[in-house]
Amino acid sequence: MEEYKSLKIIQISPNSRVYYLYLNRSGQLNALSRDFFTEFPKAISSLDQNPNVAVIILAGSGKHFCSGIDLQTVSDGLEETNSPDCGRKVERLRRHIKFLQEAITAIECCRKPVIAAVHGACIGGAIDIITACDIRYCCSDAFFSVKEVDLAITADLGTLQRLPSIVGFGNAMELALTGRRFNGSEAKELGLVSTVFTSKQALEEGVKVVAEEIATKSPLAVIGTKAVLLKSRDLTVEQGLDYVATWNSGALLSDDLKEAISAYSQKRKPKFAKL
Repeated sequence: MEEYKSLKIIQISPNSRVYYLYLNRSGQLNALSRDFFTEFPKAISSLDQNPNVAVIILAGSGKHFCSGIDLQTVSDGLEETNSPDCGRKVERLRRHIKFLQEAITAIECCRKPVIAAVHGACIGGAIDIITACDIRYCCSDAFFSVKEVDLAITADLGTLQRLPSIVGFGNAMELALTGRRFNGSEAKELGLVSTVFTSKQALEEGVKVVAEEIATKSPLAVIGTKAVLLKSRDLTVEQGLDYVATWNSGALLSDDLKEAISAYSQKRKPKFAKL
């Protein structure tokens, strides 16, 4: 398995199809470096293409999930735009921002579910990351902030596009304009996280149970559910129904449906082929 400077991949147990992807710069509070934006889409893609992986848990090593984008990464992006021509400066800066965006969007491009397990700080760019994840959990010590406005930046890696559909437009506007800090219980009330666990250990154990349960299900049904839900955000109900009809017209021909029906009738757990 490839080694990364900013990340670490761990299989949850030898026979498990659940893998942890850790943000692994604990000494820098897992701040998102230039290495992260290069390595993260590669790591996500490698897990997506690995048939032994069914579910990915995204977590942070050390005391915090992620303190946001490393300011050196921002500075480097501005320096790269150094040109006497204004038009070329703008084009290079736009390309740099798109490069950073693509790393976060890799989570949605991944066919397999990505579950965020948040402890400690989840600030700025970390909100971009978790809003792209499919399910979010945290523990009671977690705290959140859409911090970019305090750094004289308009959040540009996905929070302003994804957060409103998760917590509602008005709540997203208030959080983004104030940059205020909010805790896990408020995150749960807003719908940003599904459950708040009492401790980091309880978070790890609880998320493991959820991930292992998802990993037992038909991989075609799981990736289809993720794909259709993401696609349906941008479609009318009628268009969404048409999309899922097209999707299932192919997927229902797989052996997974036969196995699910057979297992149900025989009162046993189904066994599905890897994807």
